[in-house]
Amino acid sequence: MMKKAENIIVGISIGDLNGIGSEVVLKTFEDSRMLELCTPVIFANVKLLSFVKKSFQSASLLHGIDKLDQIVPGKINVLNLWREGVDLNLGVNDPKAGEYAIKSFVAATKALKDGLVDVLVTAPINKYNIQSEDFKFPGHTDYLDQELEGNALMLMVQDNLRVGLLTDHIPLSEVASHLTEELIKRKIETVKQSLIQDFSINKPKIAVLGLNPHCGDGGVIGTEDDLIIKPTLKKIFDKGTLVFGPFAADGFFGSNQYEKYDAIIAAYHDQGLIPFKTLSFGNGVNYTAGLNKIRTSPDHGTAYDIAGKGVADFNSFKEAVYLAIDIYHSRNQYAEISVKPLKTKEKQL
Repeated sequence: MMKKAENIIVGISIGDLNGIGSEVVLKTFEDSRMLELCTPVIFANVKLLSFVKKSFQSASLLHGIDKLDQIVPGKINVLNLWREGVDLNLGVNDPKAGEYAIKSFVAATKALKDGLVDVLVTAPINKYNIQSEDFKFPGHTDYLDQELEGNALMLMVQDNLRVGLLTDHIPLSEVASHLTEELIKRKIETVKQSLIQDFSINKPKIAVLGLNPHCGDGGVIGTEDDLIIKPTLKKIFDKGTLVFGPFAADGFFGSNQYEKYDAIIAAYHDQGLIPFKTLSFGNGVNYTAGLNKIRTSPDHGTAYDIAGKGVADFNSFKEAVYLAIDIYHSRNQYAEISVKPLKTKEKQL
């Protein structure tokens, strides 16, 4: 049975306490209409967030809870994960802030895994100060990939623009060695399935960008496109997936070719992220596709340079909340449609 909108529980990890995470979270839910769309639960400490909201005169009304069974719809719930006071050093890269960021994220992920929250939206972390003996992951996505079922894939989303990656957080010098037929097939299948169940696109069209300039120019500027990417895409296409490419990356976005496809898969991080962030104007969302649970995040970092000044733009975080809710609905509808044919067969028998 479909949940009422306001009862969709959005778990929120607070991110780096010295960055803009707390500010964009609180600004997002200042608008009471947001509480008609979902019930937020922030994994942090209510006294700390009360201090933060006063610093930029936020009108958000916070409701502190000690257990997740105390969640109240229509309120901005704050789960008290810790009781001790925390000294904020806004704008400073501090390992202590990283420690609390991970405490929040791990607890929120567990709640998501256990079904105590419906979706997860993560505020920005600093990949350097989160490292410890207990947490040795480059970021959110790698940890989620370990904890949840499926194969995680970073999909950047803004309206109908969706950009995924064959390789993500690895050095540029290692990209070519990572490109294999198996990897390409797995990533394309993950994107395809996400477009179907998460975005309700029945026959998605996917474009893949080449690795080398001009897709290698027939082997003059590299052979990976001709020897690995092209034959793999043909095999996938011949089995019924509408995948096209590889396309030369330099003119693909400038010529508006991207508008013809439901998703674009870039060969490496900056090849996909630079055009995406240029086109999305701060409204983009980082969605972790391919997992059995839903997680989104804004497309920006901790922004230490403006932390504590009250000027942070919260649109990307708000869009992350919207997208998480939309995908939640899409997945429920997909599951319902997938089950109905079975029920019909049972009746006939």
